[in-house]
Amino acid sequence: MLFNSTQFIAFFVIVYICYLLVSHQWQNRLLIIASCIFYASWNWKFLFLMFVSISTDFFCSQHIYRSEDRAVRRNFLVLSVAVNLAILGFFKYCNFFLGNLNALLEVFGLEGAFQTLSIILPLGISFYTFEAISYTVDVYRGVSVPAKKYGDYLFFVIYFPHLIAGPIMRAKDFLPQVTTPRVVTRDLFFEGLFLAFWGFFEKMFIADNLAKVVNPVFAGPTYDGAMVLLAVYAFAFQIFCDFDGYSNIARGLGKCMGFNISINFNLPYFATNPTEFWKRWHMTLSSWLRDYLYIPLGGNRRSTLITFRNLMITMLLGGLWHGASWTFVIWGAYHGLLLSIHKAVKDFCPGIKLFERAGWREVWFLVRLGVFFHLTCLGWLFFRARSFDQVRAMLEAVLFHFHGNGLYPWAYVLLILAPLLIVQVAQYRTGNLLFLYRQHWVVRTFAYSLMAYLILGWGIMRAEEFIYFQF
Repeated sequence: MLFNSTQFIAFFVIVYICYLLVSHQWQNRLLIIASCIFYASWNWKFLFLMFVSISTDFFCSQHIYRSEDRAVRRNFLVLSVAVNLAILGFFKYCNFFLGNLNALLEVFGLEGAFQTLSIILPLGISFYTFEAISYTVDVYRGVSVPAKKYGDYLFFVIYFPHLIAGPIMRAKDFLPQVTTPRVVTRDLFFEGLFLAFWGFFEKMFIADNLAKVVNPVFAGPTYDGAMVLLAVYAFAFQIFCDFDGYSNIARGLGKCMGFNISINFNLPYFATNPTEFWKRWHMTLSSWLRDYLYIPLGGNRRSTLITFRNLMITMLLGGLWHGASWTFVIWGAYHGLLLSIHKAVKDFCPGIKLFERAGWREVWFLVRLGVFFHLTCLGWLFFRARSFDQVRAMLEAVLFHFHGNGLYPWAYVLLILAPLLIVQVAQYRTGNLLFLYRQHWVVRTFAYSLMAYLILGWGIMRAEEFIYFQF
């Protein structure tokens, strides 16, 4: 049941009307049932898998919180994390490791003896696994108090707007909203509707239309350099609008119910360096990697070389989190390298700030913006490509076979992106992501009407799956 389907809209309207008519306690029960139905509409069997993870975490967190024996607390933490990682590892990485083990055996002249398995990846497993790990770790650290009731923790994990593709929530932020009666104000309701509508626009008009440019190029056996370049640019905005669209719909639906779901994107393509990019892109994942991987490894508290090592390990695992493929690992390593280089330049070349003097500041900003955007796009090529051979062929096409099919494809992409770019420039200059929502009602009415026309007249009306569902 995809957000961008009429089936889901009907489902949400029915659930929401019932939600407004019942008490807080029954609201929670209703949303748990609705979330189970939502997930089961894809594959009901994997509900049991999720309940194994949830039950393990709840059981372990209670013992961690109550015990004063450090060894006992640590053992229950290890049990919880191990169960979650074992489930994630089997379903997501089993065939990846078996395939690579076979390839390694063949290098030594041995026949690969390990057969890959027919495994279906459970929807949303990467997201709810990270939420589960953060929950028990925070209880162990004393940062968070465990849920008193099983149903409250179940609600935290299974709440359907953020279940499949995040944002990755923290229990200390969301559990209090579960246990406390919620008030749906008029402003909160209309702000939620705006976020959801903007999310639908990002997905159905921008991302899905850009896919019509991206997919044929990446599916082709031969490549033209100009079209490869256009496809990479288009994919950079496709994946942003696809994922930001999902996040905005999730946040909007949550606000309509009185919940505050974490923001996930903050104008990432206005970043001028890799450190700033990861503070703006998939913010709930990057903060998770920072708090539960980078800092425990030592962060930047030791030598520069140790800091570089920690950055590389964090981003390698962050790349692997996205998918069981070496292209994702290299994508993570690439960003780890960019972060390390940026830190080295910042620490050892402080004189570069001379370019930020009055008169040069805006020019220097645009130069850094353009350079880093293209570095990001190079990373997206690894992220989107099916193999290293495809990466090599596409890069060769850009360098040596640059012909192009005229101006029409470029004009088409710019036309699709124009509304996004106008809104994002305004958001950046005002520092307000709700810039459009805060405008006079006449301006808002015109903007909403235009978006509705573009969705209905030019958007992809069939329910296309969101890109991050595969992760």
